[in-house]
Amino acid sequence: MSAETLAAVERVVDGGDEADAILREVVTVLHEGLGRFVRVSFVEGDALVPGPAAGEEVDAESFPVRFDGSRVANLELGAPLSADERALAERVAELVAPYALVGWDTGGEIWEP
Repeated sequence: MSAETLAAVERVVDGGDEADAILREVVTVLHEGLGRFVRVSFVEGDALVPGPAAGEEVDAESFPVRFDGSRVANLELGAPLSADERALAERVAELVAPYALVGWDTGGEIWEP
């Protein structure tokens, strides 16, 4: 796992910015650190809706982003990936989960961020 890229992602997540800004910056950091296509796609109903992306779109490996056990998004990285890059993607998917609730169904409850 690229310790440098992971540290940069952690700084972004810990920075206290708005969710949208965090996701966009994480995509940028991963793209610059790995030199490959990166995108976050959000779960909306039964579909995935493309979100922030960087790089030329290519075949990608998807990593589920889960919040409270439910998939709320996918982190997508241009393939093929090494074992270290997969480990990085899995960790980043955990870190961004609270910020990927764009299509989250609140069951009628008003959600206060």
